[in-house]
Amino acid sequence: MIVALVVAVVATVAAFAIWSTRGGPTEPPLVITDSGSLVDGQRITGAVEVRADNVTIRNSQIESGGAVAVRLFPGYRGLVLEDTTVRCRSGKADGVGDGNFDASRVRVYGCKRPFVYSDVTPATIVDSFWNDHPYRPVATSGPENDPGRAGLAQAPTTAAAAPRGPKPSAPPLSSWPGQQTTGVPAGTALTPSGSLDLDTDGQVVSGLDITGCVDVRGRNVTIKKSRITCSRDTWAVRTFDGVTNLVLEDVEINGSGKNSAAVCCGNYTLRRVNVHDSIDGPRLGSNTSIVDSWIHDLTRVDGSHGDTLQTTGARGILVKHNRLEPYKTGTSDPNNAAIMVGSTTAPEVRDMVVEDNYCNGGNYTIGIRGDMTAVNVVFRRNWFGRNYRYGVIANWDQPGVTWEDSNVYLDNQLPVVSK
Repeated sequence: MIVALVVAVVATVAAFAIWSTRGGPTEPPLVITDSGSLVDGQRITGAVEVRADNVTIRNSQIESGGAVAVRLFPGYRGLVLEDTTVRCRSGKADGVGDGNFDASRVRVYGCKRPFVYSDVTPATIVDSFWNDHPYRPVATSGPENDPGRAGLAQAPTTAAAAPRGPKPSAPPLSSWPGQQTTGVPAGTALTPSGSLDLDTDGQVVSGLDITGCVDVRGRNVTIKKSRITCSRDTWAVRTFDGVTNLVLEDVEINGSGKNSAAVCCGNYTLRRVNVHDSIDGPRLGSNTSIVDSWIHDLTRVDGSHGDTLQTTGARGILVKHNRLEPYKTGTSDPNNAAIMVGSTTAPEVRDMVVEDNYCNGGNYTIGIRGDMTAVNVVFRRNWFGRNYRYGVIANWDQPGVTWEDSNVYLDNQLPVVSK
């Protein structure tokens, strides 16, 4: 069971009220100093100060009288907030800052600025709200400090891109996830298991070698440090109606050459997951996050057009720092796409962010359907290989899609689209 406690968190507190820099008494802050900490299902009265890398806060309520309700301090990265409410008691206070964080389905109330970030310390914010209004991130050239620009149902913008500077040096391919950084960590002992039907809220599965498939019916289920080898024709992992916040972490999914898709369909997060030998990779339904994962070596069958990721309509999608390779080296097969985006089964694709990924292969590496209805679909800082059949992106100028110049070829660091 996920324990309703802060895991691996060191809190620095005093036995008396302290004073914020804006004046007035407030509760002592919760100070998180252990990297990789998880705060889950907590009600926190007081500010949260994060002085560690890769901290996750989810399913929590935070109410603060301090200057910043949740602050990631300089020098640290990788803060993730999911399905969390943040309230400021002072209208002069800020909600979440100061950049280098991801926020998914976060609601902020009563704060002067809901999210604070800049070009130097960026943030990824999807499917989130400020005083019950949809929040639309804005382009910045300095701190995001104008509350009037902070995005009450604001249309996406391509203006105010970061000033052009020297051409960035190409990172090595090893900068992205691969064999050594995804799947079951080396040295992990695995216990054999058959198929699983996970219907208990908060259930945690760890250290299993699952020969079979996984159906998830419970909320807040976590699967970690496990291998899934599934041979059914549908999905290796399926989320049923009512599921929220499924997390797969340090997991390998082997589709056995048969799975139509590795994961289906929504309300899940993949972190450091190795997906291979499925016809399609994960399907991106609503409230999905794919982070630090490697999806590769898709299976070609008659009539298939393999996509490492695909959505046919959803809201609240984050695809960040993954290695997406529909191109299959052994057969020189580009498959269909690294990411296929359309709205054929839902009215629209809304609040989708694709950033910091390496993508190689596909007929078009990024397939944007010309009939898609899109709202706030953003591609930025992605790097691309050359093993496509026709080009990197189809329909980059589709209404509702922001395609930034920071999407470049890996070999020469030039933008893949000449605007």
